[in-house]
Amino acid sequence: MRVAIDTGGTFTDCVYLSGGELCVLKIFSTPADPSLAVTQALASIEAGANPHVRHGTTVGTNTMLEHTGARVAFVTTAGFEDTIAIGRQARARLYDWFAPAPECLVPPNLRFGVPERVSAEGKILRSPTEEELAALRSQIRASEAEAIAISLLFSFASPETERRVEAALLSLGLTVSSSHRILPEFREYERASTTVVNAYLAPRMGSYLAHLEQGVSQQHGGGARVDVMQSSGGIIPARLAAREPVRTILSGPAGGVIGACQVARWAGFERIIGIDMGGTSTDVFLADAASGGPQRTRESIVAGVPVSVPMLDIHTIGAGGGSIARFDVGDMLRVGPESAGADPGPICFGRGTRPTVTDANLLLGRLDAGTFLGGGVHLDFTVAKKILREQKGPLETAEDFASGILRVVETNMEKAIRVISVERGHDPRQFTLVAFGGGGPLHACSLARALRMPTVLVPAMPGALSAVGILLADSVRDYSRTIMLPGPEIEQLESIFSDLELHAAEDFSAEDIEGIPSHSIDLRYLRQGYELNVPFDPRYPQHTIQAFHHLHQRRYGFSDPQKPIEIVNLRLRMSAPSEPYSPPFRHPVPGDGGSALYAEREIFFDGDLMPSRFYHRGKLTPGDSICGPAMITEYTSATILPPRCSARVDGYGNLIISIPEETA
Repeated sequence: MRVAIDTGGTFTDCVYLSGGELCVLKIFSTPADPSLAVTQALASIEAGANPHVRHGTTVGTNTMLEHTGARVAFVTTAGFEDTIAIGRQARARLYDWFAPAPECLVPPNLRFGVPERVSAEGKILRSPTEEELAALRSQIRASEAEAIAISLLFSFASPETERRVEAALLSLGLTVSSSHRILPEFREYERASTTVVNAYLAPRMGSYLAHLEQGVSQQHGGGARVDVMQSSGGIIPARLAAREPVRTILSGPAGGVIGACQVARWAGFERIIGIDMGGTSTDVFLADAASGGPQRTRESIVAGVPVSVPMLDIHTIGAGGGSIARFDVGDMLRVGPESAGADPGPICFGRGTRPTVTDANLLLGRLDAGTFLGGGVHLDFTVAKKILREQKGPLETAEDFASGILRVVETNMEKAIRVISVERGHDPRQFTLVAFGGGGPLHACSLARALRMPTVLVPAMPGALSAVGILLADSVRDYSRTIMLPGPEIEQLESIFSDLELHAAEDFSAEDIEGIPSHSIDLRYLRQGYELNVPFDPRYPQHTIQAFHHLHQRRYGFSDPQKPIEIVNLRLRMSAPSEPYSPPFRHPVPGDGGSALYAEREIFFDGDLMPSRFYHRGKLTPGDSICGPAMITEYTSATILPPRCSARVDGYGNLIISIPEETA
């Protein structure tokens, strides 16, 4: 059995195939040991012997956010020990003279220099002696470091010296991360920072994955397999994730992007903006099938630290169902980023004492206590209202407090969507909003109305779509190499790509899978500081040059075909397609959803109570149409349908919601 398990801040989602259909199970996360929720989920679904487990983990993300990683010894070329702290000239708060310096993951006493020199062309000018390496080993042993990051100045051009240093330090018994393995590219600061992050995460991630694999094997047999979702949207073996955990920092959210893109493709939507609202945070992204699908980046900042491995371009804010509401010293209402998480959780779950977004939704009638998680979790309306009344601050009623909480959190989410759309030259009115996560469908129509987006797509099983994406994702590995060649050399790149392909093929054969390569290169005009990535077809190299000029014109507003071009990096993505899955399609038959109607109650909309209809989503059939105000409840989430909005069920079971122009 192939099983996907996504660990979230409040719930752990488990998705698996049974009888050709996707099935879902949600259980509470176990923050103290996330692997417990994984094994509990596998036991609950009776995964049987030797399951193939695909895992989206938050261990790397939480380690960065909580600053609970290893003590890292940073080893670099002598004279450059402090570059890891100096960073770049760019400052996040340029005009704040009193802004504190960003905290470096490596304190001064853990920075070590190696007497070596390699030229920018890769020529070894000075090698460390065995005595110097022995002295370095003794210094690191005495430093009580828990992991080692090695990033010599020009190791991307010639890794020989870095390999010698790595071999000399392995005898210390510590996890060693080397830049020529993690990121063999130029720009020493980003390469060093990425390598340090890898070393910072490796002990904790390695211990967690080893513990998880052991638990799964003991429970389901030694043939069980555990893979992990990468931030780039591809699956890698757990042993590789333990060795290169920097590639898993956005593991769970990446699954949501893959799942949303696949569901949208089935439903016939090519341009989407996705919003994934979970218990702790909200992730937003943009994808355009005509431009290659979801956007990716190699210039991410995670917890204030640059990370340059390939990642899906996901913008995250601290706005989730568990986000805590409070009044600041000026009596301004704030929501998040602090979250109640799974323990103690929202007030209505029975243990929390501080108001959250979930409590506000319940108080305003936007959650059905009787159907939440299939009735498996009791929601205490009375206690939630009592505490919201006690903590309403300067507002008149608990309902005013709850309405304010939702307005604030929805404004924060709207701003996040504008960051990845309007601020990057995309008009959200030309996109479909795909809402998922436990809370996304509750707020989707309000967000679409604010952004004047005409259509909202709520997938089947929205609360577990990240796990669906993990289940359907391909096995992927990314390889790169800095070459710094003049533009005319583009005709000669096939041989260099062949070396990368050989390396990739060896890695994939070790997993008994066969990969399909895709090529791209980073180009820039001569003497430019940054480059653009464009696809590369070895058969038509000049097409790549034309594509670069076109992309430069679109991105920056100008291009110069007469100006010399420089080839900076080669990139190879090796992919092994996952086992194909096509959801069952049922031809729509027009209906009014009457068989799914189970109650009529009042819901607050724009400060007023309105009579609304409540529907069981599982009883809706393709072709059913519903008009708001209404609530559509299901096991993993609930969808709010405001007045004048309408929803129809397509052949795949998705809800397609129309936001009329007069409402927008």
